[in-house]
Amino acid sequence: MKKLKKYKFGLIAISSIIIVLSFSFREDLFLVSKNLDIFATVYKEININYVDETSAPKLMKIGIDAMLNSLDPYTEYIPESEIEDYKLKYVSTQYGGIGASTLIIDGKLFVNEVSEGYPAFKQDIKPGDEIVKISGTIVKDKERSQISQLLRGPKGSEVNMILVRDGKEINRKIIRDEIKLPNVSYSGMVGDGIGYIKLDKFLENSAQEVRDALVAINKENPKGVILDLRNNGGGILQEAVKIVNLFINKDQVVVTQKGKNIEKTVTYKTQLTPLSLSVPLVVLVNGGSASASEIVAGSLQDLDRAVIIGQRSYGKGLVQQTFNLPYNSLVKVTVAKYYTPSGRCIQRLDYAHKNLDGEAVKFADSSITMFQTKAGRSVYSGNGIYPDVVTEANKISPITITLINKSLFFNYANRYKKEKVSLPSAQKFQLTDADYNNFINSLSDKDLSYQSRTERLLTELRYEADKENKTADVKADLENLKNKLNSAKKTDLLTHKAEIKRMLETQIVSRFFYEKGKIEQSFQYDKELASAKSLFNNQPQILAILKGDGNYKVIGKPTKEVTASID
Repeated sequence: MKKLKKYKFGLIAISSIIIVLSFSFREDLFLVSKNLDIFATVYKEININYVDETSAPKLMKIGIDAMLNSLDPYTEYIPESEIEDYKLKYVSTQYGGIGASTLIIDGKLFVNEVSEGYPAFKQDIKPGDEIVKISGTIVKDKERSQISQLLRGPKGSEVNMILVRDGKEINRKIIRDEIKLPNVSYSGMVGDGIGYIKLDKFLENSAQEVRDALVAINKENPKGVILDLRNNGGGILQEAVKIVNLFINKDQVVVTQKGKNIEKTVTYKTQLTPLSLSVPLVVLVNGGSASASEIVAGSLQDLDRAVIIGQRSYGKGLVQQTFNLPYNSLVKVTVAKYYTPSGRCIQRLDYAHKNLDGEAVKFADSSITMFQTKAGRSVYSGNGIYPDVVTEANKISPITITLINKSLFFNYANRYKKEKVSLPSAQKFQLTDADYNNFINSLSDKDLSYQSRTERLLTELRYEADKENKTADVKADLENLKNKLNSAKKTDLLTHKAEIKRMLETQIVSRFFYEKGKIEQSFQYDKELASAKSLFNNQPQILAILKGDGNYKVIGKPTKEVTASID
């Protein structure tokens, strides 16, 4: 009898839940239907009755974008006209084109860099060439999207270009080819028996490219491997899982995504035998490492397989999925958050609770939770991947930003290439003091005006002083500070000489040795690379870090108390 009562009670409870869920579902469905009806009616009335002419597609695009912008930056609508650009950015690294990047200066279009081996390179198109016409179309003052449409096209199709070089007009007939931008932009040995793989993105075939690079490196019997994920904004989650699998045994959890929709809750495990299970591994990250980069770095850290070096990563713990819409359009929707093997979500900004200005803010310290790696090291949620070994980030000064924005590095590098027949090597190239003075002299008639952060603060201080009627009291001090700032700016080209030289050297090397040369030349200044090399020469320290000895027991503890994980 008691069993029968329990059984009836269970049926009643289940029935109640079903009724509540059904009611909730019907209510949600009604609200969706109601609001769609309101939106469609407003849209129709505006298009029919608004006093001026309106563009129906434009109105709809603005409405959709506004709705999605209220959620997060990663949920977006892609109309049919933008599908190809979307695929190139998020899916595939292949397109039909000429293999050259361009730069717009004062409305004029210039060749910025040329990719070795592709059609533009074969037709002797050079950085610094001004492009006047593309297939009969004058390109001056054209938008970037219009330029891309003119340059890209099916493999084997023809594009005619009129260029200007040294005041002379040049005609070039170029046959477009399939341009494949690799995910791995560089790989090889970087001295001291150390292998290096620079992965720029996680698009199609990225895992295979890393595997191929690792196979070649393993033939050299390396004493360590560096996987460089700096400034890698991510890409396809499954590619990240495959890359982790190269260094981790099969059947290990790499990442779990959890969404409101139960179908979006998925756990991804390694499925294959690893390629490099025991070789010491370092992963380089910085503030530009996001999404799939953080999955790789975070899982390898949680599983105590790699030492992470650099700066705290961006903190994007969200997963997107694309859905097909009518008329060949797409919508990319954030469907889940992802969690590393320890259970932490490293999402930095809380898009569900924005401030009064509509901006997402960092998660509160009280919501940050401590988790543990496989070896018992403490790691934390809510703010990206914190490195095991922290290095200082490179900061760019206002004067350097001004030189970049005004294309003055670009112009000088083109001139340098004309004056120099060749360079002995990319790896050791450095500008001499005479070269640098020559560069400074070339700027004598250029406008280098800019406002530093200190000057902006000084302007704000003047404004506040005016509001409080205190300008007379502080006028002399403000003028004195202004004069000191102006004096300091005059010496900026010398104060920031090392930084400016590095930027200029990069531009110059690209003219002689292209992308590969730029990367090799940068190694001599690379703090993270130097730190990794030093670590590989100290195997006991690597073991101490991965075991969590001493100061390595806690990784990136927030300044305030955090709650412990109960998972």
